[in-house]
Amino acid sequence: MLLKYAIGDFIQEKQFNNLSNYTITTYRRNLTEFQNYCLNEKVINVNDITRVLVKSYLNYVREEKNNKVSTLNNKIRSLKSFFNFLIDEEILEIDNPMKKIKQVKEEINIPIPTEEQITKIIRYYERYTRKSPFVGIRNRHIIITLISVGIRRSELATLKWSNVNFIQNTISVFGKKRKLVSSPMSNKLKNEMAAYKVFCEQYFGKLPEYVFCTNKGKQMSIEGITTIFKRLAKIMDFDTRLSAHSFRHVFTKQALQSGLDVASLKAMLHHENSAMVFRYANMWGTALHELNEKHNPLNNFDID
Repeated sequence: MLLKYAIGDFIQEKQFNNLSNYTITTYRRNLTEFQNYCLNEKVINVNDITRVLVKSYLNYVREEKNNKVSTLNNKIRSLKSFFNFLIDEEILEIDNPMKKIKQVKEEINIPIPTEEQITKIIRYYERYTRKSPFVGIRNRHIIITLISVGIRRSELATLKWSNVNFIQNTISVFGKKRKLVSSPMSNKLKNEMAAYKVFCEQYFGKLPEYVFCTNKGKQMSIEGITTIFKRLAKIMDFDTRLSAHSFRHVFTKQALQSGLDVASLKAMLHHENSAMVFRYANMWGTALHELNEKHNPLNNFDID
């Protein structure tokens, strides 16, 4: 089967499985790049793709295109998913070329905004309300929500007012694989959300469907949210990278250092496994060491 058509079938399958637009776009972008590389190597059939060719492609994007390790691993995941699909559909007649290819070990060093910098950002948006009340108030609440709940950029974009429960104090979002998952809403965030809701009702004349919308009341795109942080980064000129994910990491770090256990944090971050959460704990979990020192069972035994 031609690689071009196989990629089309794969994307169609993922759309049928109701994956998010962001995930599908990532698959399409990564696989199109791989297809172009194969075409340049005069390989157009999926059954002519070898492990050597795949490794050559991965070396190319790492060495020639200077892809970061995280980007490289993202492409490896896309390729693994694609070739697993070909096997499941009995399209691939050869051994899986991704069989022995593993993701590259990634050293995690995540610089995140400090409390002082975050306060500066919030104050900036409060002043910005004089120039543009809606944009200033909306962007301030985006920062506050990310810090308090730690949701992803895509989850932020799809958050609806109907999924903000002021009685049960929860915020429900569509996480990965389009699963509706809930996060607890603190009383402080609840009060902020309630005030923001009243503002939106008065500004638009009725409550818009989406919590964080455009100034015309329409759903914000993921790219639109990204643009907010790009502009913010230029204005603030911090050494630290500013993105929606940066503030998700702020939530993670503060939660760990306040003593939140890994299992609870995993649920709140909507991770499917604990591996990434444990990596966060290794970086920021000083509170875990303190709690272990305080509550370790060995403390109950007189062994001096």
